[in-house]
Amino acid sequence: MNENEKDDNRSFWRGLAVGLASSCAILLVVFGSVKIYQTYRVYGRLASGSSAETESVANEKTTEKLGVLENTIKQYFWQDVDESTLEEGVYKGLLESLDDPYSVYYTHDELVQLQQQTEGIYYGIGAYISQDNEMGYVRVSKIIKNTPAEASGLQQDDYIYKVDGEDMQGKDSSYVVSKIKGEAGTKVTITVVREGATDPIDIEVERQKIESPTVEYQMLDNDMAYIQITEFDLVTTEQFEQAYKQAQADGMKGLILDLRSNPGGNLSTVCDIARMILPKGLIVYTEDKYGKREEYTCDGANQIKVPLVVLTNGYSASASEILAGAVKDYGIGTLVGTTTYGKGIVQKVINLSDGSAVKLTVSNYFTPNGNNIHKIGIDPDVEVEFDAEQYKNGVDNQLEKAKEVLAGLM
Repeated sequence: MNENEKDDNRSFWRGLAVGLASSCAILLVVFGSVKIYQTYRVYGRLASGSSAETESVANEKTTEKLGVLENTIKQYFWQDVDESTLEEGVYKGLLESLDDPYSVYYTHDELVQLQQQTEGIYYGIGAYISQDNEMGYVRVSKIIKNTPAEASGLQQDDYIYKVDGEDMQGKDSSYVVSKIKGEAGTKVTITVVREGATDPIDIEVERQKIESPTVEYQMLDNDMAYIQITEFDLVTTEQFEQAYKQAQADGMKGLILDLRSNPGGNLSTVCDIARMILPKGLIVYTEDKYGKREEYTCDGANQIKVPLVVLTNGYSASASEILAGAVKDYGIGTLVGTTTYGKGIVQKVINLSDGSAVKLTVSNYFTPNGNNIHKIGIDPDVEVEFDAEQYKNGVDNQLEKAKEVLAGLM
């Protein structure tokens, strides 16, 4: 390697290291809020000689070692490596060193996907898919109602054989999704293998703006309303409000709120929903490492006036636990099921000026009574383990117990 190449590498890694230090050091403009975290945009570069720079991991020793590692990889690794791949690996590695599964580096493309997920809106066809390792193809697991997928004739349990002529054998679900998604108004041809059909079937679908259905409502016997929330996206507030108002219009005398397997979501969303049922007071509060406390409150104007049962399980996490914890602390409902997951921490997304971002755990959250449920969870008032065998036979034993408990409260 000649001296010019060495200088280029030193210059590249020095710029990378200083860029990391400057990007992660200064929080300036509030950008918005997303899934159980808030987003900030970061600009600026550290002033030369500042204390943050001298104490930073991005120092001359680190820069030099990064250059040595890059040269070693290029010389000995058995395949050619793209320099941008190495660069992204450095950023991701820095966050992985925190040993916190919730603190993550996002490339620009990954950030866009994250924002779509937290909004509950994306541009595609309106179908859920799942991996089928045995078949080697992804399978359509669910069709969302009133979407292009439904209108096109795509069916549940179809296997996606090709997308726009490209064979999807061995491709993971995220890759298949990336091929199916696209701008609204554009078309995609999906070739499927369907049970009972002798040949693959070509289905052309026009992509549209899709709103994920995160709330399901139905009126059960004895005027019991059932509302399931699958996650707390930005679209969930309006969906819940519509379902809740419909339940009231249908003569609801008791409510079962199903939060089972709800992984959480947007902090502002769960607080908005909590304000539709909680009494006046705290919903939740957070505290960071400096002892700074932030409170989220409810005015109690819409406190629920019918008996309430909340279903939980070991996959009810984060925002789900905020709502379940508040219901339990105020004693306005009965929790039925099993102990929740136990995620009592909050993340913030920090947007960097190059379009990438980092998500960092920044605080603990506490229920109204001051309980930090992290790695502990919330115990139900009535414990009922899920019976998979009964479920196969069409019986949800946890829901049946919830109905029994609710009937005793009505």
